[in-house]
Amino acid sequence: MKLSCVLMAWALSVCPAVLLATQMLLATAGCHAAASSETLKCEGPVSTEQSGCHTDEEEDVIHASEEDFQVKGYKFSKPFHLIVSYDWLILQGPDTSIFEGDPLVLHCRAWQDWPLTQVIFYQEGSALAPPGPKREFSIDVVQKSDSGHYHCSGVFRSPGPGSRETASPVAITVQELFPAPVLKALPSSEPQEGDSVTLSCQTKLSLQRSASRLLFSFYKDGRSLSIRGISAELQIPKASEEHSGSYWCEAATEDRQVWKQSPQLEIRVQGPLNSVDSSILNPALQKPTASETPPMEPPGPLRPPPAPSAEHLRVSSSDPHLLHQIQMLLKQMQDVKVLLGHLVVELRELTVYLKPGITKVADK
Repeated sequence: MKLSCVLMAWALSVCPAVLLATQMLLATAGCHAAASSETLKCEGPVSTEQSGCHTDEEEDVIHASEEDFQVKGYKFSKPFHLIVSYDWLILQGPDTSIFEGDPLVLHCRAWQDWPLTQVIFYQEGSALAPPGPKREFSIDVVQKSDSGHYHCSGVFRSPGPGSRETASPVAITVQELFPAPVLKALPSSEPQEGDSVTLSCQTKLSLQRSASRLLFSFYKDGRSLSIRGISAELQIPKASEEHSGSYWCEAATEDRQVWKQSPQLEIRVQGPLNSVDSSILNPALQKPTASETPPMEPPGPLRPPPAPSAEHLRVSSSDPHLLHQIQMLLKQMQDVKVLLGHLVVELRELTVYLKPGITKVADK
C-alpha cells in the first residue's frame, strides 16, 4: 500500500519526532482495525535530487491526473483513502473507480482474521448467495445495475464471540464506460439519389478509460453491413433507392464485455425531378401508335387532360418529401393516360364498324 508523499514530505520537513509519532499512530490504528495492519511507505528515494516525490522548487506547475499530481514544484504519488475501523467485520471493496465491464471483488474481513462461518453477502439488504465459508464475493463483469450498498455478515468461531456480526454497508458505484451511441447521417438522412452519405456512430469513452478502444458495427433492416471495425463511420458513395431503410449501429469493447446499440435511423433516398419521363410533362412529344390512323378519326372522342408541367407545379427543390409525392402523382397520371389511349383506340375501331357502309357490306 502506498502512502501519499504529502504526509511523508511534511513529516520529513518538520522533524524526526513527527515522523516517529506518525508511524506509531498508524501502527496503533492497524492493531485496532478489523483487518491486519499494513506497512505504509512512500516509493522512491528520500534524497531531494533523486526522489520521485520532488521536483525543482522553482517550478510552479499545477497538474492533476489519476496516477499522480504536481503542485508548486512538488510531485506527489497517487493519493489513497485509509479508513480505520473498530468493528468485528468490515467489507473491503475496490480502491479505484470501477466501470462497466470490470470485475468486482468484495472481501469480508474479520478482526485479526479470526475464523468465520456462515458468511453472507448482501446488496441493498438482499442476500446474494446462501451462507457459506467463503469470505470473498465476486462479479466477473459488472453493469450499472450492480451499483448499490453492499455489506456482509458472518458467525465468529473460537476465539471469536461466537455470534453473528454484521459489517457496515459500503457504497459501490459502477460508472458508465461510454454512453449508448447515436447514429447520424451526414449531410442528411433524406439525401438525393446519387449523393454521398456518411453514417457516423457517435459515442465517447470515459476520460479515465480513454486508452481503451471501441469497435463499431453497422446494420440495415436486420442485416449487417460492417462488423467490428475500428472506424466509427460508414460511407455510402452514391445513394440510390435501394439504400433507403432502417439503420442502426453498435459500439463494443474489444472483449465484447460491454456493448450498446443506437436507436434506429430511417434513411429515405429522394429521386431527382428530372428522372421523370419528359413525355409525362409534355404529352405532345408522344408518337401515335400504329393503330392510330388519322383518316378514321372518331367524331368528338374524349382526349386525356394534359399533364401539368414542372413550371405549372412550381415545386421547390428544398422540400424533398413534396417532390417525391409529386413524382408519384405524375406516374399515376401517366398510367391513366395509357389507359385512356387504349380506350380511344377501341372507340375508333367501334366507330368504323358501326358506319352504315361497312354494315351493309357485312350483311351481303
